[in-house]
Amino acid sequence: MIIYGGVRQRWLVIESEARKESDFKQLEKRLTKKYTQAQYQLRKLCQQEFACAEDPFNPAKLLESQLPFHQLTNIEVIEYGQHRGRGRPRNDSQPTLISHIQAEIVPKETPITIATEQAGRFILATNVLDADKLSNEDVLPEYKAQQSTERGFWFLKHPLFFTSTVFLNSRKRVAALAMVMGLCLLVYSLGHRALRQSLKRGSQTIQNQLAKPTATPTLRWVFQCFMSIHLLTLASLKQISNLSEQPCWILQFFGAVCRKYYLLC
Repeated sequence: MIIYGGVRQRWLVIESEARKESDFKQLEKRLTKKYTQAQYQLRKLCQQEFACAEDPFNPAKLLESQLPFHQLTNIEVIEYGQHRGRGRPRNDSQPTLISHIQAEIVPKETPITIATEQAGRFILATNVLDADKLSNEDVLPEYKAQQSTERGFWFLKHPLFFTSTVFLNSRKRVAALAMVMGLCLLVYSLGHRALRQSLKRGSQTIQNQLAKPTATPTLRWVFQCFMSIHLLTLASLKQISNLSEQPCWILQFFGAVCRKYYLLC
């Protein structure tokens, strides 16, 4: 049991083989990116000129402290004389002593090992302390079951639906808006489920945002496909404009009730 934020909680460490494989790939990309950045920073440091042989060590230590997965090795300071000014130097002129630093970048074993061991692991917390009500084995399935609801409310708060433009100063109106949003989410979820089930039954697909076939589209994408379609009434005659081939194909998976709104029944 852990008290976090003033709330007693039960924390579980979950290890997933599928997530471990994904984390390994992300870690490999991250290490490659950090190594490239470290090389660039080291090249800039090696191009700097210093007046004293001890001066390059402080910037080198600062650079090394900023590298999460790498360190500097074979650090060497090279000194040489250089005449300042234009033209040929006088015979009695003394060259100015210039120092440059050279080093190599190698991986840090400890942080890389820690990151590797953490791959595929994450923490789930619950305030249900009684294991009889919610066992350790049931915490992960319950967490996964909440994801669809959380994605739904994220969908409702998307700028596409202008919810953020509604300002209310009455608690009753806030509660009413929450009720309307909940009903909208219910209708959205039912339409989302009906479309995917219909596609599955017919072993069919529709095009996604990348014009590739998918059997698991989002209803939000389907809404965007219908945004340019309008109902026109000319001389008491109703007709649908911009009803292209793709929306017609999608409508057949929603049934006659939906198709009649587009004058297809």
